[in-house]
Amino acid sequence: MAHKFVISKDKKGEYRVNFKYNAETIFSTEGYKSKASAQNAIDSIRKNGPDAQIVDET
Repeated sequence: MAHKFVISKDKKGEYRVNFKYNAETIFSTEGYKSKASAQNAIDSIRKNGPDAQIVDET
């Protein structure tokens, strides 16, 4: 599968979630103090993302 969520630690020691397609990062989340919070972010994106509205502010 080319798409994946990657949980990693940043320089501050916080957990971040990167959503990647192949080797390219599509988006990153804010930093979280716990890995469980990072996993909750992934769960929320999976649950709420398919119906997300598209807003064009151009």
